[in-house]
Amino acid sequence: MSVREFVVLGTASQVPTRHRNHNGYLLRWDGEGILFDPGEGTQRQMLRAGVAAHDINRICVTHFHGDHSLGLAGVIQRINLDRVPHPVSAHYPASGQKFFDRLRYATAYRETVALREEPVAEDGPVARGASYVLEARKLSHPVESFGYRLTEPDGRRMVPELLARHGIKGPDVGLIQREGRLGEVSLDEVSEPRAGQRFAFVMDTRLCEGVEALAEGCDMLVIESTFLEAEAALAAEHGHLTAGQAARVAMAAGVRHLVLTHFSQRYTDASAFEQEAREAGFEGELTVAADLVRVPLPKRG
Repeated sequence: MSVREFVVLGTASQVPTRHRNHNGYLLRWDGEGILFDPGEGTQRQMLRAGVAAHDINRICVTHFHGDHSLGLAGVIQRINLDRVPHPVSAHYPASGQKFFDRLRYATAYRETVALREEPVAEDGPVARGASYVLEARKLSHPVESFGYRLTEPDGRRMVPELLARHGIKGPDVGLIQREGRLGEVSLDEVSEPRAGQRFAFVMDTRLCEGVEALAEGCDMLVIESTFLEAEAALAAEHGHLTAGQAARVAMAAGVRHLVLTHFSQRYTDASAFEQEAREAGFEGELTVAADLVRVPLPKRG
């Protein structure tokens, strides 16, 4: 049975707090696990969230600020210690290769797993999974940063009334799905288009074209909202978003479920982020992320 859910490991920005670990997120997508931005303490948070090293197939790093990457050393060593039986791919800004190298070989350990380094240098597709295309888009931050997006290919949804009209039932339903035709009946005659799911992960950035492109039509958008609108000038200066800006991006893009995260330590009341997003006009599903929560992706339409 396929599972698609977003597991939050940490939600702090530059400074962790008593209640928020540095960044860390795992996307479960069918049989794969994609780990995003493992900050300091990610290995410990994985244990608390019930995430094993064996669950990781890809690691995606948006940029090389510490709160998004200091956990790489521990995670990579844990993958090798546990002898994960499959290769693991790592995507990260090519301009930060020296930082990746330092983190990968921060201390001595025995390498037992094939870690495929796949640095990102430009916008566009970076990998293909069994049921998705992974692409990257450049963001606007003081250091080079990329956001990531998974897009499932569009498919077809079977329509019971149309199947019954053509007398197709039982094993023949699966047959026409696989073959595209059963006798004189084509798949198009008994089904309707179904858009593939779309997921985007947008961390440290100002508003830019990359943010809009990543968010467009997403079923779930995970996006930083480091500040509230009262600190909009500070957010722009340091290359960050406010909750209001994130919400307006989500509205314009037609996002179904908005997940806000990466909160400055100056805020102790997380409900203020939800209030600001709603006041900005976002009416879809909204989650203000907290450490160790699990957020299922919206059901496909």
